[in-house]
Amino acid sequence: MNAADQDPGRGTAPRPADAAPAPPDHAHWQEIPTRWADNDAYGHMNNTVHYAFMDTAINTWLVEQGGLDYREGPVIGMCVESHCVYTAEAGFPETLAVGLSVGHLGTSSVRYELGLYRSDRRTRVAEGYFVHVFCDRRTRRPVPIEGRLRTALEKLRRNDG
Repeated sequence: MNAADQDPGRGTAPRPADAAPAPPDHAHWQEIPTRWADNDAYGHMNNTVHYAFMDTAINTWLVEQGGLDYREGPVIGMCVESHCVYTAEAGFPETLAVGLSVGHLGTSSVRYELGLYRSDRRTRVAEGYFVHVFCDRRTRRPVPIEGRLRTALEKLRRNDG
């Protein structure tokens, strides 16, 4: 049983952004289980956890596919903007599917588009975006996205433009 099933009144009022969800078309999916500690005093997943799930999906991709060495590498990704719209409640115990795509890839920046869905990938819990600017670790100045990192980000581009 997922958290939304525990209380019949939870998550039943659709918000405009969730009224007619299109089928998700993200380039990559990562399943992330919720934890007991993710629920807050209101009995649902705290809003900060949604951001943590999105951040986890992004950085897992960057490390595993892009070769990002976040501990000692010369280039780091710095979040300069983020946004999240919550469309349904979630909580422990359930597993969420995090959809990840790239909406824009510039010279030194990237905008990730993300969706958090129930494990069926049909019921959207939240959607949002992150913008990373890749910078020199020492100077903190923007640097071009190159090589394996750029190739990995290009694989996440949406087919619709």
